[in-house]
Amino acid sequence: MLSNSAELQSNRMNDALHESERRFSAIVSSIPGLVFQMHMTVDAQLVFTYLSEGCEALLGISANKLRTNSSCLFDAMESESVNQLTKKLSASARELKRLDWEGRIWIADWQDMKWVNIRATVRQLLDGAVQWDGIMLNITQSKQEKHEIEQAKRDLQALTAHLNQVKEQERVSIAREIHDDLGGNLTAMKFGLSTMIQQVSAGAPVSLEQTTMLQSIIDQTFDAVHRISGNLRPNILDLGLVDALAWQVDQFKKQLAIASTFTTNCDDLTVDSDQSMALFRICQEALSNIAKYAQATQVRVELRQLESQLQLTIADNGVGLAPADKIKPNSFGLRGMQERAAAMQGELLMTCPLGGQGTIISVTVPLQPSIGDDNVRASHLQFTRTSS
Repeated sequence: MLSNSAELQSNRMNDALHESERRFSAIVSSIPGLVFQMHMTVDAQLVFTYLSEGCEALLGISANKLRTNSSCLFDAMESESVNQLTKKLSASARELKRLDWEGRIWIADWQDMKWVNIRATVRQLLDGAVQWDGIMLNITQSKQEKHEIEQAKRDLQALTAHLNQVKEQERVSIAREIHDDLGGNLTAMKFGLSTMIQQVSAGAPVSLEQTTMLQSIIDQTFDAVHRISGNLRPNILDLGLVDALAWQVDQFKKQLAIASTFTTNCDDLTVDSDQSMALFRICQEALSNIAKYAQATQVRVELRQLESQLQLTIADNGVGLAPADKIKPNSFGLRGMQERAAAMQGELLMTCPLGGQGTIISVTVPLQPSIGDDNVRASHLQFTRTSS
């Protein structure tokens, strides 16, 4: 009777053990990484006593091979990563503190470099050895995302610094124009009027030459005011985006003698003033880059309304844009265009046609009608404006 009871109890214990192992295996198989148990013997030798099925998928090393020779793990690491892990293992074993390490491992069979994170709890065994129970995870994607975020922050800081520098240069330029042109003209007018007042007070006649010269100075002052205000915000934008772009392409052709055309399907288009200014500046920057670098002989600018979107395309047949040019640290013009497009919840793409000749810059943004305008529409009759 006792033997039957003992056998029943043993069967129950075995069933419980099998159930526990089944649950452990189910949990381990659901973990996206490698679960391991590792010993450091009293003579500082590392031995893996348990490795889950994720071993080869993570490290490119079979579990049997790593259990047989733990140095395979270190052989796949960079020297810096080996030194860091060795120091962390020694400190964790000495102080019995949690192990937390991350480093790069080269997977030779896949020609791939991975970032791996190791986290493990530590305890000392009765024989003086140290045991770690933990997990290894592939953190390559999170590392890349972190690097991209940090790079984006650096790019944003560089762009902000550049914009501040440009802003200060513009302020200095405007201040100089106001001082030299407006200030000089106002001083001349004041001097001329003072002379006339003195002549009139003394009963002397005022000559036609004096008044004509004063009138000329006033005309110069008006011209300076128009030029300075036009640099701040082109007056042509008051006529609408379509006319402003057509004028800009026409001026580009006249100044550089490059065959240039402007095409649109927007016969009567009224958009938000901020959007008009942003698209005008993007086109201005693109044409400026073409003039400086493209060596183009033909330029095409096209504005199209596509349902609820506007698409601005600037294309040339020049030397093209190399991929490296898009990520140069000082490519603030290209970056500025991208930032303007992003600020309008739009997208800017820079591509090169097949054959590598020329560059196509395409900006697509949601159409933002001008406030108060209920008759925004686009004609589907295509027309082309060219300089005469």
